[in-house]
Amino acid sequence: MKTAEIKDLSVQDLTERIASEKAKLATMKVQHAVSPIENPSIIKKTRRDIARMLTILRQK
Repeated sequence: MKTAEIKDLSVQDLTERIASEKAKLATMKVQHAVSPIENPSIIKKTRRDIARMLTILRQK
């Protein structure tokens, strides 16, 4: 998700999106621990997206 797209979201949308992305990240981590994911860089991308959303949320 790009920064411009994140900035267009409302505060409530951001908090909901952050919660869903955190849940998705937790699921991916468990799946990766059980059997390695083909592309583990997806986990890194999800972490970065969460960080971007939290930064924009703090700015608002």
